[in-house]
Amino acid sequence: MDPKRRRTGPWCPAAASRSAVASESRCPQNTEASLMVSQRESLVQSSPSLGTQKGLWGTTLTENTAENRELYVKTTLRELLVYIVFLVDICLLTYGMTSSSAYYYTKVMSELFLHTPSDTGVSFQAISSMADFWDFAQGPLLDSLYWTKWYNNQSLGHGSHSFIYYENLLLGVPRLRQLRVRNDSCVVHEDFREDILSCYDVYSPDKEEQLPFGPLNGTAWTYHSQDELGGSSHWGRLTSYSGGGYYLDLPGSRQASAEALQDLQEGLWLDRGTRVVFIDFSVYNANINLFCVLRLVVEFPATGGAIPSWQIRTVKLIRYVSNWDFFIIVCEIIFCVFIFYYVVEEILELHIHQFRYLRSIWNILDLVVILLSIVAVGFHIFRTLEVNRLMGKLLQQPNTYADFEFLAFWQTQYNNMNAVNLFFAWIKIFKYISFNKTMTQLSSTLARCAKDILGFAVMFFIVFFAYAQLGYLLFGTQVENFSTFIKCIFTQFRIILGDFDYNAIDNANRILGPAYFVTYVFFVFFVLLNMFLAIINDTYSEVKEELAGQKDELQLSDLLKQGYNKTLLRLRLRKERVSDVQKVLQGGEQEIQFEDFTNTLRELGHAEHEITELTAAFTRFDQDGNHILDKKEQEQMQQDLEEKRVALNAEIENLGRSIVSSPPGELCPEATRAGGWVSGEEFYTLTRRVLHLETVLEGVMSQVDAVGSKLKMLERKGQLALSPGMGDQGAWEHLQPAPAMTPAP
Repeated sequence: MDPKRRRTGPWCPAAASRSAVASESRCPQNTEASLMVSQRESLVQSSPSLGTQKGLWGTTLTENTAENRELYVKTTLRELLVYIVFLVDICLLTYGMTSSSAYYYTKVMSELFLHTPSDTGVSFQAISSMADFWDFAQGPLLDSLYWTKWYNNQSLGHGSHSFIYYENLLLGVPRLRQLRVRNDSCVVHEDFREDILSCYDVYSPDKEEQLPFGPLNGTAWTYHSQDELGGSSHWGRLTSYSGGGYYLDLPGSRQASAEALQDLQEGLWLDRGTRVVFIDFSVYNANINLFCVLRLVVEFPATGGAIPSWQIRTVKLIRYVSNWDFFIIVCEIIFCVFIFYYVVEEILELHIHQFRYLRSIWNILDLVVILLSIVAVGFHIFRTLEVNRLMGKLLQQPNTYADFEFLAFWQTQYNNMNAVNLFFAWIKIFKYISFNKTMTQLSSTLARCAKDILGFAVMFFIVFFAYAQLGYLLFGTQVENFSTFIKCIFTQFRIILGDFDYNAIDNANRILGPAYFVTYVFFVFFVLLNMFLAIINDTYSEVKEELAGQKDELQLSDLLKQGYNKTLLRLRLRKERVSDVQKVLQGGEQEIQFEDFTNTLRELGHAEHEITELTAAFTRFDQDGNHILDKKEQEQMQQDLEEKRVALNAEIENLGRSIVSSPPGELCPEATRAGGWVSGEEFYTLTRRVLHLETVLEGVMSQVDAVGSKLKMLERKGQLALSPGMGDQGAWEHLQPAPAMTPAP
């Protein structure tokens, strides 16, 4: 074979174990079915700076794995194992911030404050007017807020503190706050100006009333801005409201609070200008270490009436209390280490590939997960400091309003961000398993049909939005599900899934209602939806057919099998060496010379490097150092070898069934498909020769490295000056060392 000829195609590991006829065929290049591998190879081939080992941060994008499938699989496996540890850690952190008691805590609070009726039968959810609001505020609200006695009228013994349901401490005092609009916020038509003297528009920040009203005494009748109250905006059922307004902090006892509410009612605190009232308070349960921040909202629209809504946020603001919390601290430290590890890894990959790195969706997903994780760490530090500040303020002034609403809101957003981050972290697993033919079917199908789906989406949403506008204009004034355009969109998605109220549509319009419903179901459900499924199904069939026609490349399962077989074979070779040494010792001689020992091993077919390893055992038991094993020394060596043999047998049994005794179909699937298979004994013999050849090649490579070092040294010293007639071959022969030992055929 000409040494100058080079193989340009990628090496095919699967073909190495096939028959001679099958091994002549070349491995096919990846097609669309291996989309992620293709993107990786294009990045690697377009980055000439690859080739240097990155050590701990070596990945498939920093190592030159384009021409080495085995290196690619091994690197991917290492990345997968590291990422699984990271995924387990982030799962522990995310679930460590939640509690199984949070749902029941929310349920108990909602039943108490939302469903408890007054003497007139009005609960918070049933509020429909201002009169109903005052009935609820002076009855169920005060009864639910202030628990100072047991059910037998005996004092709880906690002073003036209220313990709701005897377990939940009311933090500070509750706060009532309202927002109003100006009298001149809208214009009355000239035909009605004599009868209608005032006009109050729907709420908006530019129409908000900021002048004092009523008795003009106290905070309840004086406007305070959002900055003065330290509040935040609220998104209600009708619109978004600012964090300012007119507020009243209820006193610490039920009697004083009832008197304060009575004064507000008599002073007409709620009138035509009122657009929303907020009731804010917070409770803490030390048994489960959870805060429950409640906000009861009653909106008074310009149409009249009242619309109640609520927000109950159960959050864990104090983190480190129990033993589990201290375990979470360890997980947080590990999480920070992982973030540092992945930040360095991303910097290396961006440095190598630059903007080409952003062509892959998986690389973008890596950046998203890292950025969200960094934001989570920053918010965690902020939340800890802010809780300490609020708790310190509350302890110094226990009779003031404890504003945990802002912190609970951002804690909820923090939990939502962690949930999204954890979702992306799980999806990222596909990055490491997509090199497998089976696992790549999903990504390949979606990538191939992306253009068809995009064209279909344009057609689908034209029809979909046309029906949404039709439904909004036809039924918007009578059917709640069609009252806004956004609700129309979600309602039509629900119709596709079979969740709809046909009677409401039919009652709203007896003629156009059924026509809208029948045509929408026919065109969207029966036609467009089935077209979408047909696009996916046809593309999946094509991808699956291509994958079935491809030749097998080295897969992760093949790498694991190779490691298993290699480990098992090495154990068998060690067992065979022990058995041969035992045969030498069982010769019955009183004394064994060192030369006789080595000659006998050569006769049994052992190579020189194997004999060198075995003579080390001879020297270890030759206690007097005379290169002769007497009877006592032979017995000690025999006992030691027997223990090693038993240990090796146990290891082989633990590894499972030997590959030598495997059925023909399990020994080598590639060879079986090629038309034949070898026996276990032949396979065992060939494998021994391969291992021996590896040993010889290692010696050859070390000699080649020595020659290369010598060449570099001579070049630096200027002693290597080639004559004009002397070529590279002459220089090589001049520096060539003694010929290496080659294995016998």
